[in-house]
Amino acid sequence: MLGIRGLVGSGLAIIGSTVGQPSFYTYFDLAPQGSTGYAHTTNIVGALNGVNSAGAIAGCIINAYAADGIGRRHTMELGCLILAVGGAICAGSVSIAMFLVGRIIAGCGSGILACVVPQYQAEVATAETRGAMVCMTGIMYAFGYTFAGWLGYACYFYPQDSPHASFAWRFPLAFQCVFPLVVLGGSPFVPFSPRWLLSKGRSREALQVLERLHATPDDPDHIRAREEYYLIHKQYEADKSMDVRPLELLRTTPNRRRTLVASLLMWGDQFLGIFVITNYGVLIYSSLGLSGSIPLLLNACWVTFTIFGNIFTALFLDRWGRRKFLIVGSTGCTVSLIFLCAMTASFLDTTNKAGLRAAVFFVFFYLIWWCACMDATQYVYLAEIFPNHLRSQGIAWGIAFFYLASEVTLVAAPVALQSIGWKFYLVLIIPSGLYIALMVLLFPETKGRTLEEIGLAFGDEHVAAHWYGITEEEKQRIAEDALNETKSAELDREASSETKDAVLHVE
Repeated sequence: MLGIRGLVGSGLAIIGSTVGQPSFYTYFDLAPQGSTGYAHTTNIVGALNGVNSAGAIAGCIINAYAADGIGRRHTMELGCLILAVGGAICAGSVSIAMFLVGRIIAGCGSGILACVVPQYQAEVATAETRGAMVCMTGIMYAFGYTFAGWLGYACYFYPQDSPHASFAWRFPLAFQCVFPLVVLGGSPFVPFSPRWLLSKGRSREALQVLERLHATPDDPDHIRAREEYYLIHKQYEADKSMDVRPLELLRTTPNRRRTLVASLLMWGDQFLGIFVITNYGVLIYSSLGLSGSIPLLLNACWVTFTIFGNIFTALFLDRWGRRKFLIVGSTGCTVSLIFLCAMTASFLDTTNKAGLRAAVFFVFFYLIWWCACMDATQYVYLAEIFPNHLRSQGIAWGIAFFYLASEVTLVAAPVALQSIGWKFYLVLIIPSGLYIALMVLLFPETKGRTLEEIGLAFGDEHVAAHWYGITEEEKQRIAEDALNETKSAELDREASSETKDAVLHVE
């Protein structure tokens, strides 16, 4: 079910194929690329992406409070509902103003989902499989982008002289509403986050959810689930005395470091240029001399490959670690941008087909590094580094920085690519070099650790329980303590018939 949420990514990607549809320009009386008046078109296209990012920032702010207040699942439902409404408005737009409103609303829903989905996935996964679990966000976002790319390519061939030619761009925008509605229909099957249940004092339900999530035939007594409950509960008891004050993310040294890392991670990833290439890939290919349906075809092929890269990340992230993926991936993306910049500077507006094809190659070479190392890893790392009582706010902060940076890259890109050409890539390359250096210096490794003990890597002094790197004897003692605690009279008193039934419902 959480995988389907990733298909909501089609709503984020659909604008990339929309700007490749000739009927879109015709309907809104916009000059196509290469014609007089195209400067105005680039301003409009930049605005469509800019307001979407602004809406996403608003969605991050909503998530910071909703995810703790009404729960992860209800927040997901809210995000899906808002996204569906925004997509419907875009699909039915009769003016650019109406399209802009739809983009703002859809962006708000996307921002909520971008925050709450990896948060939920991190909270229901074990320490050993958390990387692969949260990577489902990246994998299914890749499926969403792929679906949007091929749908846009198919709709390109709708007759341009038809009285219903706007179908070519309206249908993909309308179809993006299907996936959020599917998620809404299936959400009753999504269980509570056990950590959210504990924060609301619903201990017995938290244990029952963990038992359901970790049930295996070779563990009939749910020992693994009880161990995890014990570790989570100990940390929750230690955290109860800690206040969540305004700007708590900036009040202590460990929290300030987390916040700095989250900001650098998401701002730096945006300046690696991913939104520029995914949203304006069609325009980039056109500027390199490709025409007709070829830019849309290349865009669809490009995003299809991201599925395999994200699967690679899911398979090896828990084995090789987050730092290695992030450092290698960001370096590869930056090197690709350097060569793309060089090829564009040398061969743009020339008839040198070999040079122009080399530029296209480096767009795809960039893709290898992004999808295999960066795409899913950024969500995994961001969802891990904040403590339970600050996770909603911390993730929202990081994702907001991602969309804030996109206000710079997405709004500027179409105008800059038209006005200054290859020099725009320098705006991405120079900050990326600094980002890699700071990543090496500041980003700790988090693989294999429980969410509760990751705080040690940031200097927390109130980590109540440890699992990573302990001996088998220590693990055995934790198992014994876990069995004793989960059989305590306090939990037995909570186990009323009402709470037994309640676990069948969802957040």
